[in-house]
Amino acid sequence: MPSSTFLQCFARLCRRAAGPAAVALASWNVAPQAFAQATFEVAKPIPLYSYYAQGNFNAVVKAPTSHPTPSFVLMGGGPDVDPAFRWLIQRAGITPGSGGRFVIIQASGTDAYNPYIFYSDEALSTSAKVTDQWVGGASLGLSSVETVVIPSVKAANNAAVNAIVARANVVFIAGGDQGQYIRFWKGAALEQTLKNLMQRNVPIGGTSAGLAVLGQFDYSALYHSATSELAMLDPFYRDITFDPSPLSLSGGFIAPPALESLIFDSHFDSRDRMGRLVTFISRIVAPVSMSGSIFGCNGGVLPASSSGNRTARGIGIGVETALLVQGNGEGRPVTATRATNPSTTTESAVYFVRPSIAPSVCEAQTPLSVSTVEVRKLANSESVFNLTEWTGVPLYKYVDVNAGQLSPADWY
Repeated sequence: MPSSTFLQCFARLCRRAAGPAAVALASWNVAPQAFAQATFEVAKPIPLYSYYAQGNFNAVVKAPTSHPTPSFVLMGGGPDVDPAFRWLIQRAGITPGSGGRFVIIQASGTDAYNPYIFYSDEALSTSAKVTDQWVGGASLGLSSVETVVIPSVKAANNAAVNAIVARANVVFIAGGDQGQYIRFWKGAALEQTLKNLMQRNVPIGGTSAGLAVLGQFDYSALYHSATSELAMLDPFYRDITFDPSPLSLSGGFIAPPALESLIFDSHFDSRDRMGRLVTFISRIVAPVSMSGSIFGCNGGVLPASSSGNRTARGIGIGVETALLVQGNGEGRPVTATRATNPSTTTESAVYFVRPSIAPSVCEAQTPLSVSTVEVRKLANSESVFNLTEWTGVPLYKYVDVNAGQLSPADWY
C-alpha cells in the first residue's frame, strides 16, 4: 500500500490533471482501497486579480490630485520603515478631513499592508497616538488603504485594476519578484497608468523588488538573484539581467525622470551586495577608447565620471532603511534624506556608488576589473544628499574590483 506521502503527492497531481481520477488510478496501478482514505479537492479558478480595501474606499477625497514636485520613497527591504509611509501621506497633501487613497500594488501576496498602514496600534484604533510598527494613516487623514494583486499581463491590462490605481493619492510597490513586475506590468496598461500618476507627481514608493523597478535602469532578475561573488567573476553571467534590454537611455519600466542615471539595490548590508552593485553600474558604463585601449562595458550607455549628473551611478539601501527623495522645483536639485525606525537595531545606511573611471576589464566570462569607485555613506537622518550634484555627505571610501575580487572587503 502506498505511503501517506505518496498519497499527498498523488492528490496534488490530480488537482492539476485534466483527465478523470480513474485514468490516474489505472496509470499508477494503485489499490482502489488506498484512495478511500485520501481527500480530493475540486480545483478553484485562479482569480484575474485580487483587491482588498481597509477603510472607506468610496469616500469623497479632497486631497490634491497633482503636485508641483515629485516624491519617492526608496526602501531597502526587511522591516518596513513606518516614518517613510507617513512621509508619503504628508507629501500627498493628505490631512485630517481631506481623505486620501493609499494603494499598494504587487504581483503576489496578501493584504498585510492594509491594517499596518491604516491603523495606529494592535487594537486597530485610529488614535493620533501611533504605536511603533504601525503607520497610523487614518489619523493622518487616509480614508482607505487598498491592495491590488496583479499577477499577469491580462490583469495589468484590466480596466478595473487600472481604475483602482489611477485614483490613488499614493502608490507603493511592494516587495516580491521584480522579474514578475517586468514580465507582467511593463508594456501593459498599468505602466501607462503609473506614468500618468508620475506626470501629476503623485508620491510613489517601493521596497526590495518594488525599489528595483524605480530607477532609470532596473535589475530585472529574470532568472535567479545574482550574487556579488559570481557577478564580479563574470559581469555578463546569466543572472544579471536588466530592463531595458539591451540597455538604452530610454530607461526601463516606468523610469522616473527625477531618478535618472540610477540603478538601485536593496538588502544591501545583510546580503553583502556592494560587489554586485559595482558590477551593475559597470555594465552601464559605455565603452571608450583611451591610450589605444578600450575601457567600459559592451552595451553600456553612460560615461563614468566623478562629476556631472548624467553618469553611471547606483544607490544601495540597507534593510529597515528608506531614502526619502523629493524634487524642489524647476532648476533646483533633487534631494534626499534617510529614515529608519526608532527601534531599529541596524545601522540603516544608504550607499551612493559612482565609478570615477571606466572599467579596465569588463567582458563575458572574464573577471571584472574597475578601480576608484566612489562610495558615499548616509547613516543619519539629518544630512541632506543632493542627488543631482551627488553631494551632501563626504566621500566615505574608494573601492576597487581587481580580477573579480572586491577591495576592501569590509566596505561597510
